[in-house]
Amino acid sequence: MFTIKGKTGDWELVIGLETHIEVLSESKLFSGASADYNPTVSPNTQVSMVDVAMPGMLPVINKYCVDQAIKMGLGLNAEISRHSRFARKQYFYPDLPQGYQISQPADEAPVVGRGWVEIMGDDGNPKKILIERAHLEQDAGKLKHDVHPTKSFADYNRTGVALLEIVTYLNTKDPENNSYISSPDEAERYLREIREIARALGVSKANMEEGSMRADVNVSVRPVGSSEFRTRTETKNMVSFKFIKSAIEYEARRQIEIYENGGTVSQDTMRYNQGEGTTSVMRSKEDALDYRYFPDPDLLPLEISDEQIERIRRTMPELPSATRARYTAEFGLSEYDAARLTENTDISHWFDSAVNGKAQNAKPIANWMISELFAHPENWDVKNEKSGIVDDMRIITPCDLRELVEMIAENTVNGKQAKEIFIKMLDGESGSPREIADKFGMKQMTDTGAIEAIVDEVIAANPSQVEQYKSGKVGLLGFFVGNVMKKTGGTANPAVVNEILRGKLA
Repeated sequence: MFTIKGKTGDWELVIGLETHIEVLSESKLFSGASADYNPTVSPNTQVSMVDVAMPGMLPVINKYCVDQAIKMGLGLNAEISRHSRFARKQYFYPDLPQGYQISQPADEAPVVGRGWVEIMGDDGNPKKILIERAHLEQDAGKLKHDVHPTKSFADYNRTGVALLEIVTYLNTKDPENNSYISSPDEAERYLREIREIARALGVSKANMEEGSMRADVNVSVRPVGSSEFRTRTETKNMVSFKFIKSAIEYEARRQIEIYENGGTVSQDTMRYNQGEGTTSVMRSKEDALDYRYFPDPDLLPLEISDEQIERIRRTMPELPSATRARYTAEFGLSEYDAARLTENTDISHWFDSAVNGKAQNAKPIANWMISELFAHPENWDVKNEKSGIVDDMRIITPCDLRELVEMIAENTVNGKQAKEIFIKMLDGESGSPREIADKFGMKQMTDTGAIEAIVDEVIAANPSQVEQYKSGKVGLLGFFVGNVMKKTGGTANPAVVNEILRGKLA
């Protein structure tokens, strides 16, 4: 259990997350304008009359975005609403040309209802984090303040792009319920799980660096052992796992200090100051709803059929949680290795292709990927270097790694030679691992007669070390192995060398 020590005792955290993911779609949620928001595109070139609320322009729901929301809901083990509505969320800000945002408030039957995802809790055991809902809404535009010394500019390219907001659930009526996030590390694990589900399903790029995934972080604290839920604050628009964890811890400590000094925490909306690693009040919130919603008169209610849901369910691939379970059950991989290999679906697909159904190869292939391939990012063809989304291997293929692992298993090469072959492939050497081994004479010496002759030479050349070994200094075996390997240029099979040496020195 994660706690923070205060002056009067230990405190625990209650964390809620509102995660916005940008839905992958060719067009926007209510217009035909391109949804391929890209910062390099000229401002205000991907905007329709609907997006900027020109008179007489009516929104039309993008059915594909609804399907994407349903698919994500199924990935979240959630209920799918058969009847859903949209409402207008009233507020004024220059990045919102309509003067309202079309969204789905909680009482308007959002597309996705109650669900859950499973993460690893701080105690090392699986933990279910409850989802309250996930609803569709349109994104706002972007204000630019660094173009002119005295003016700000609005870019509406992003206006109207479909967002899916996923909200965690806190059951305040059940104090014993702990299916909520309770530490900065659990918050990161939850967000990573949401990201990988979205990517696996093709619902979103879910890339924080690009802004296609961002989170509002709600934090409250209470003394350890207390069952009350105290006032929370909300830190808006966080786009970094590192900063989210930092903001949670800072905000928790700030609230603890207020309580311990006899004060009260107000329900404020906060901003995170990256340079200082602190939070500060952006605006105060009332206990009532911040916005006035009313049903959108231009949009008909959504009717979602059982057939539509089942059609979408049949198209869904294996989710990351199921892939991890398969790796640990079928291949005997550790939880850590399984998690690394499912950080995104391209990596897990690459691993499955390399294993190719041969379970005995899974562990060594996993080791090579995690310790070697991941250490050479230049070998991956990446769309966005920060995103970690892998398209394909640039040089080493799944077949190459499988062949290299099999060469080690059959004693064609030893570990040192395999590493040398691997480096040559990274450097662009043409040919398969076996062809490279033949070309550079990197095959392992397995002829016991030849190895035995070299062992005899080493023993004869070191009589004093032989006597010391026989008198009990068995650690000298490594000395003899090293000399034999040196004489063979590292090509001898170490297991054979050890066996021969032990026999002769005995």
